[in-house]
Amino acid sequence: MHRYRTHTCGDLRSEHVGQDVRLSGWVHRVRDHGGLLFVDLRDHYGVTQVVADPDSPAFAAIEKARSEWVIRIDGKVRTRPAGTENADLPTGQVELFATAVETLGPSAELPLPVFGDQDYPEETRLKYRFLDLRRDRIHKNVMKRGAIIDSLRRRMRDQGFFEFQTPILTASSPEGARDFLVPSRLHPGKFYALPQAPQQFKQLMMIAGFDRYFQIAPCFRDEDPRADRSPGEFYQLDIEMSFVEQEDVFQAVEPVMRGVFEEFADGQPVTQSFPRIAYKDAMLKYGSDKPDLRNPLVIADVTAEFSDPTVTFNAFKRVIEAGGVVRAIPAPGAGAQPRSFFDKLNDWARGEGAPGLGYITFEEGGSLPQTFGGDHLSPPATKLLEGKGPIAKFVPVDVQRKIASKLGLKAGDSVFFACDLPDKAAALAGKARTQVGTQLGLSRTTGFEFCWIVDFPMFEFNEDEKRVDFSHNPFSMPQGGLEALESQDPLTINAYQYDIVCNGVELSSGAIRNHRPDIMRKAFEIAGYGADVLEAKFGGMLRALTYGAPPHGGIAPGVDRIVMLLCGEDNLREVVAFPMNQRAEDLLMGAPSEVSPKQLRELHIRLAVPQAQAPRSE
Repeated sequence: MHRYRTHTCGDLRSEHVGQDVRLSGWVHRVRDHGGLLFVDLRDHYGVTQVVADPDSPAFAAIEKARSEWVIRIDGKVRTRPAGTENADLPTGQVELFATAVETLGPSAELPLPVFGDQDYPEETRLKYRFLDLRRDRIHKNVMKRGAIIDSLRRRMRDQGFFEFQTPILTASSPEGARDFLVPSRLHPGKFYALPQAPQQFKQLMMIAGFDRYFQIAPCFRDEDPRADRSPGEFYQLDIEMSFVEQEDVFQAVEPVMRGVFEEFADGQPVTQSFPRIAYKDAMLKYGSDKPDLRNPLVIADVTAEFSDPTVTFNAFKRVIEAGGVVRAIPAPGAGAQPRSFFDKLNDWARGEGAPGLGYITFEEGGSLPQTFGGDHLSPPATKLLEGKGPIAKFVPVDVQRKIASKLGLKAGDSVFFACDLPDKAAALAGKARTQVGTQLGLSRTTGFEFCWIVDFPMFEFNEDEKRVDFSHNPFSMPQGGLEALESQDPLTINAYQYDIVCNGVELSSGAIRNHRPDIMRKAFEIAGYGADVLEAKFGGMLRALTYGAPPHGGIAPGVDRIVMLLCGEDNLREVVAFPMNQRAEDLLMGAPSEVSPKQLRELHIRLAVPQAQAPRSE
């Protein structure tokens, strides 16, 4: 018999009844039922119920066992008594009657329980992550992550992509987030950087003549953490293709994303054909370039309606005269809500820094009269809408009806308004859309709704520095190429940039790359970068493009975010085996940590750590 086990804790079934077996695992829990001891023994594969009675030679040893002890149990498989079967366990038809027990690894008192799914402080969970990972939900998440990555790899290979590895020690990037720097011992005063992404390397692979690249790539950015952004490192499905246009990238990536979500969605619906939504339309209709399309509400622009001379709501009119806009958020059925519903939304808006959310609720008002037409009467009289609410008296009925018609509203529906400069109005309207959709129960909480966000602006106006700057990726191909850069207002030029969004989460950004040095020089010139700056900061890429670069493009869906969605989690830490905390600290391994003076001398580094500010004397 094997030293530790003949079977795993997930193996035993009815066909094993009568066999002598050996199991090893962790004591999940111990139950004393009036002289009978029950142990749920757990390993990576499952749970088996073990039973011992006072006559069993194993009884005394099991009686001493505590939660999370690692033990080995010998025994005979038998059928559970009628009525005690556990349909929730694959092993639930049988139990192991213990005949011998060996303690392999006793456990100290636990800082957090493994049995159950109690909510424990993050600091405790991360410090004792090895215990946290034993818990069923987190254990399953990590295993599901591995299966999802396997699926992504398989689907990429099936489409003719080949997996490459790119350097981890590289040059510091002059753009983007902060780098993690690695000092060089052999080159005093110089530093490597951990790559923020394999962006330049994967483009160089295309320039080198490889055609379809992918990599499950680690990326390192010294950014502040969020629920959907890990501090330090993250992984992405990095993709690049040669001789492609934007639609070719979509056709290659869409089946991969749809397929992996269908495989792991547990029957939830997945978008079959991803809609393309222009950036400007997304900002207008959803108030965000990351729309959650499970929410059916669509925002409308009603600036023209509030600009009507008959409207006397001056609070909005003054903002419009200063360049502002008015966005309308429909609220179907909200007319049946109590006044507190509207008051809470107003309070919420004030908490977002806005004056509030104006609103109108529509009711049935007057009717269109029946008329005679020859020998026939017109259809029965149609009830017209009239608005009620704090600002309705400032908006004439005919304008109210135009607003209702634009949003498809009827009696019993309401509409909320956000008025501000365009960016701020869009942001508030987008958040209000989420609030209204959630509170009225209109937004679905299941399913995976995908879309492409396309036609991002190539440039934007930098208000702080009063100049034109790049909006997103400076290496994207502008729509219209060199001619557009030379003849159009830069702020009207779109780029071949695109995002994949699912359920309001940005899964990835991508672009068709600018593979022409002349177009690159002109684009950087518009953004205020001279030829010398371009050469100094991006000389390597620029040189590569001068030696025959193919048209190419790609994208990089975030693996951590994909897994987070498919596991139904709201935080990336629930799907990463060993995450850092919100202060970018690894509490388990004690990183970042101090290093010895000897190490610093070898690296030719002298520390200049800022001193803590002395407390003020009263």
